[in-house]
Amino acid sequence: MSVEPSLEGLREEALAALASASNEAGLEQWRITFFGRQEGRMTALLRSIKDRPVDERASFGANANRLKQELEGALEAKQQDLKDAALKALSTDSAIDVTLPGRPQVLGRLHPVTQTMRDCLKAFGDMGFRVAEGPEVEWDRYNFDGVRIPEDHPARDMWDTIWVNTLIEGKRHMLLRTHTSPNQVRVLERTPAPPVRVVVPGKCYRQEATDATHEWMLTQIEGLAVDEGVRMTDLKGVLYEWSRQMFGSDRKIIFHHSYFPFVEPGVEMAIDCFICRGDGRACHTCHGTGWIEILGAGMVHPEIIETAGYDSSRVTGFAFGLGVERVALLRWGIEDIRNFYANDVRFLQQF
Repeated sequence: MSVEPSLEGLREEALAALASASNEAGLEQWRITFFGRQEGRMTALLRSIKDRPVDERASFGANANRLKQELEGALEAKQQDLKDAALKALSTDSAIDVTLPGRPQVLGRLHPVTQTMRDCLKAFGDMGFRVAEGPEVEWDRYNFDGVRIPEDHPARDMWDTIWVNTLIEGKRHMLLRTHTSPNQVRVLERTPAPPVRVVVPGKCYRQEATDATHEWMLTQIEGLAVDEGVRMTDLKGVLYEWSRQMFGSDRKIIFHHSYFPFVEPGVEMAIDCFICRGDGRACHTCHGTGWIEILGAGMVHPEIIETAGYDSSRVTGFAFGLGVERVALLRWGIEDIRNFYANDVRFLQQF
């Protein structure tokens, strides 16, 4: 019969092996080695008690059971140490502090052109103008005929206008509107008597070359006021107030005479260039003039007043049209209008 190792030797071997176990798998292997039901070292030792001399059984059995209890206690202590270590790591590495505020969600925002359009509409709304919207695909009788642009006018050429390829009696009559003026005609058409005071926002489309201040698609706001006693001074007052609200009182404004078929007299309004400030140096934004044209305006032509069914001897009106993208350029000092529609998030997230 083989000689069993001493209890002290087994104790030292078991405790050393237990100390080297660093995880649950190691503890399970230790338990099988020393307490396994088939080949466990401690199990075999306890089974050997019956083979001891009769006079040694009681003393050896008592010592063996004390060793068993000591090792079981050491195993439980080791298991608790590993659990405590795991909880500590979890509390420091993967902790969720419920007292902290939540992470903010990334939100979208309005496009800078949309922001500018809404601010413009609010400024005019504060002066008593209401908003009237109309179709972007328009008939030529509203887009051209209704605003005194005859059939032989260059603006009707297909190189300037985007026509819908639908023929009616051999001619194209439907187009993408080149301005928002046709909706002013629609407003007059459904208003039997003045007063009329509206602003008309929307997208317009023109076949023209793009540069720092021009795009083939533009956002426009046109305004119309028709009533008895409306004068040019009223027009200038409205545009000066709108300019102050949009750009501040320190920006310079200039009016000069211009021609538009639907107004008489007509004017253009320009604002001092925000890039060169008119110092005469080469500037691709104002082309060295020191001024940026921002809108056209004037007194509504008497023929349009008469076409609406009003008496032009008593009723007068003014109209204006501005490009929203150009207003946005001036507000934020942007040098190139093409940035608005390049879809570069780095640019758009600034606004």
